[in-house]
Formats: sequence, C-alpha cells, structure tokens
Amino acid sequence: MSLKRTSLNQLHQQSNGRMVDFAGWEMPIHYGSTLREHLAVRESVGIFDVSHMGEIEIIGKDALSLAQKITSNDISKLKDGQAQYSAFLYPEGTFVDDIVLYRINSEHIFMCVNAANREKDFQWVRQHQEGEVEILDQGDAYAQLAIQGPQAETVLQELTNVDLSAIQTYWFSRGEIDGVASLISRTGYTGEDGFEIYIPPNTAPPIWEKLLSVGEPFEITPAGLAARNTLRLEMAYSLYGHEIDQTTNPWEANLAWIVKMGKSDFIGKEALARLKIVGPDRRLVGFEMVDRGIARDHYPVWIEGKKVSEVTSGSPAPSLGKHVGLAYLPIRHAEVEQLLEVEVRGKRLKAKVVSTPFYKKEVSRVDSPGHLG
Repeated sequence: MSLKRTSLNQLHQQSNGRMVDFAGWEMPIHYGSTLREHLAVRESVGIFDVSHMGEIEIIGKDALSLAQKITSNDISKLKDGQAQYSAFLYPEGTFVDDIVLYRINSEHIFMCVNAANREKDFQWVRQHQEGEVEILDQGDAYAQLAIQGPQAETVLQELTNVDLSAIQTYWFSRGEIDGVASLISRTGYTGEDGFEIYIPPNTAPPIWEKLLSVGEPFEITPAGLAARNTLRLEMAYSLYGHEIDQTTNPWEANLAWIVKMGKSDFIGKEALARLKIVGPDRRLVGFEMVDRGIARDHYPVWIEGKKVSEVTSGSPAPSLGKHVGLAYLPIRHAEVEQLLEVEVRGKRLKAKVVSTPFYKKEVSRVDSPGHLG
C-alpha cells in the first residue's frame, strides 16, 4: 500500500527532508539535523507540518452532550473559543486516544486526534452517536501547521490581522492567514509558546513558504518528527502508542488532571472510580541516565536485579545535554532518586528517577501539553 502524502510533501523533499513512514504517511523525520531543529524551536522559532493528524467535527443541537459523554475532561467549563486537552476512554478506563478539543460553540465541537488513530477514533465517535448531531471525518479537509518557539507570535503576526497577543494559551480564534480562512490556536506539543493553524490543504504550500520568508530574520527552521519527539519528551508529554494506549489508564499515566469525575456520566467513569479506590500499582516516571548511554524506546528496565518494565520513550535531551526517558515503575519504586538500570545493547547502565518535566523554562505561558503525534 502506498503511503499518504500531505500537500507539503514536495516542499519537504525540495528542502532535503528525510522522509519516513509514520502511521501510513510519508513524513519528514528531519531536514539534516534534529539538534538544529530542536534548538531552533527552543531559542527562536520552528515550523512543523502536522497535516497527518486527524480532525473530527460534531455538529448539531446535541453536539455538546455527545462530546461530554465520549471525553474524560469537562467541556461544560469551556467558553466558546477555548481548547482543551482530553481523551477518549474505553469502558475499562484505558485510552482509545488523547485529543485536543475545540469548543467553537455548544453546537459545534472540533477535535484533533492522533494520525495513527484517525479511522479508529472516527468510528468510536460514530459508535456512540446519539441525539441530533452530524459527525464528520474532516481529516482530508485540513492541513495543520505548527509554528512553535519564542518568536512564533512575531512571525505569524506578519501574515494575519488577528491580534495574536490576545489569544491566550489553549484558546483559539478564527481569521485569515495570508488571506486564507483559518482556525488559529495557541497550542502546541513542544513546551514552547506557539500556534497551530488549520487551513485548506491546497493553501498550505504558499503559507509554508511565506512563513519561511517572513521568519528568515529569526532563522525560522523547518522541523521534522524527530525534533517534535525530543521536544515533547523533554516536557514529559505522553505520546499515544508509547506512554498511553489501550492498556494504560489516566491514574497511572499522571493524567488525572484531564479526568473530571464530578461531571455527568462519561465512558470509562465507572471503571476509573473503581481503579481510583484500589490505586495504581505502577506509575509513569521520568529518569535520566547516570552511566554513559542512551535509553531508547522498549529497552528493558531493571531494579534490584529484576526486570520490572521497559522504556516507553527515550532519547538525548538536546536542551539539557543529558539522556532521558520515561517508563512505568512499580509504585514502591516510583519515587525521585530511585536507582534503576536500563539495558542498552545487553549491558545494564545506571539511571535514576527524576522529577518532570525534564526541561523547565523560567518564564513560560505554556502550562499544559498541546498533544499528539
């Protein structure tokens, strides 16, 4: 089966993007240097093509009540124009997917879902359809660009009359970017200030090129999936298929804050109530390597001579000059300073549990994950 391509594919190849298969899409892993792309986002501004992500819209009189039923967070607390990190959960309380939800109004809910889960998520929503609603798979109707970094607002402001400074973190506006009708959201997945914009696919190439042009004084840098991963890992943001999946629940994944048990019934609530009473027997923790070596995804984790887990995500942390990772550990071993070993190519190397996020900005308007991969 041939890979899907975003409308920016040709530009990625012209920019010497190294293309790989990601969730059935041909996407750039980097444009020559993951380190350069990572640091550009931390220090100035980078731009990502995330058009492989899925979009689902729920429209109709009962849109809000349906969205409340199928998500873990509380949409009723949102005002129109506000976004929210949330999740679809199975009745067992484990993850169907993590999502970002946009409340356009009480009769129009827009959701961004992970690329690998586009079809599964759409069918999940349809399966629970009730009331007067229309459910639309809009994954092919939008291209999504993420402009991330301290200079993101300055660069993007060159292309729009919307006052970007008035958009707070996890809020969005609708307006034109370079004359194109857009949803402009102050969200992201990097731990930096920034925006994600949703635009028609055919308009993405000229807007991409215009952003690179107006961002040239700030050394704007196209960034690929590898930098996206190292940036989110430094923030200890969970990634579906790594930290969260159908076997994990919010309590053990440190995502209790996206579960609002006080709201009306939602899928997974009953199971989560039981799990909360029992308490998790493991917890997701961050660790840094003590010995010289890189902890990669799926490497075995040992404590006191016993294999207890495996690395869910691991890589160098370019902003820190360290090698870090995430893993689930038994509760009794999940405290900061706990020593452990990561098996790297058959050799057990020392590491220790540390507090997260690994990367902490002194001043940041970003206080919650933007999502997804």
